[in-house]
Amino acid sequence: MKTKQWNLMNDKINIESAIQEAALLLKKGETVAFPTETVYGLGADATNAEAVAKIFQAKGRPQDNPLIAHVATVEQLRKLLDKLPGYVEDLISAYSPGPLTYVLPSNGTCAPNVTAGLSTVAVRIPDHPIALELLTACDVPVAAPSANLSGKPSPTTAGHVAEDLDGKIAGIIDGGPTGVGVESTVIACREDDVVILRPGGVTKEQIEKFVPVAETFEKNVDKPTAPGMKYKHYSPEVPLWLVDGDISRIQGVIDEEKSKGKTVALLARDEVLEQVRADIRLSLGSSLEDVANKLYDNLRKVKETDADVIISEVFPDSGIGQAVMNRLRKAMTTYID
Repeated sequence: MKTKQWNLMNDKINIESAIQEAALLLKKGETVAFPTETVYGLGADATNAEAVAKIFQAKGRPQDNPLIAHVATVEQLRKLLDKLPGYVEDLISAYSPGPLTYVLPSNGTCAPNVTAGLSTVAVRIPDHPIALELLTACDVPVAAPSANLSGKPSPTTAGHVAEDLDGKIAGIIDGGPTGVGVESTVIACREDDVVILRPGGVTKEQIEKFVPVAETFEKNVDKPTAPGMKYKHYSPEVPLWLVDGDISRIQGVIDEEKSKGKTVALLARDEVLEQVRADIRLSLGSSLEDVANKLYDNLRKVKETDADVIISEVFPDSGIGQAVMNRLRKAMTTYID
């Protein structure tokens, strides 16, 4: 398959024409990758089971892993649902468009392979102008997991998408680097409270302003109700070790591995990189927001080096740091405390 690419960062391209061409491919049952504010998504018409099946095929994604349906407006969101609890209206007003996904009772509009045969559907309104233009032009809900090979670090640039999926999908819209850098928060919306199924760009503290959060995660899930719950994800091609300790502890682990002849990469914030000696330094910036934004790009970059192992610091497990640590725990091979 020849993958069409539209570089919307090129001043000479007709953006409206490119969006319409991509939307037409989606309406014809093809798959197109596009940027959102979180990561790049691999989209297909969520009402077309054959089109959705192409997502699973291209990614090598397990069939029991549900997808998120993306829509452009609240009105389109309502058309996928049986009912909408009052507090969800408040959350939508506050955080949508944005990196918050709602799991609610489905009315059957989305294909069964979007919901993995469940009675619920995950749906969100992305906060990215290109995504919203594409969804408006399609005028159908678009199922869109991250546009990467299943289990690998999610893509935050069109180059990441092409690296994994060129020749396997119909198109890639290049809208430049994404913003948040980690996937959306997914919440199961119950009658009077919510369960966070996957932490992301909207934090637990932000959600609690509108509704109680009953739990943070579901564990030992055999039948996942949202993406990112059951399977190993985000893994780089080099073993990733999390080291829970101070500077001296991190340095000690690095020195021990170097003494065995290993080339060691350090994944950390700048303040840690300045104090620790390692063969390869992978900067995650200074703030937790920087860490979230730079995480996947660095996990992909490491394969271009001769690193034998990646040592990562452990980050505060609060705010956006909760999403960062969720991704790192799923990606790691070893945890050292």
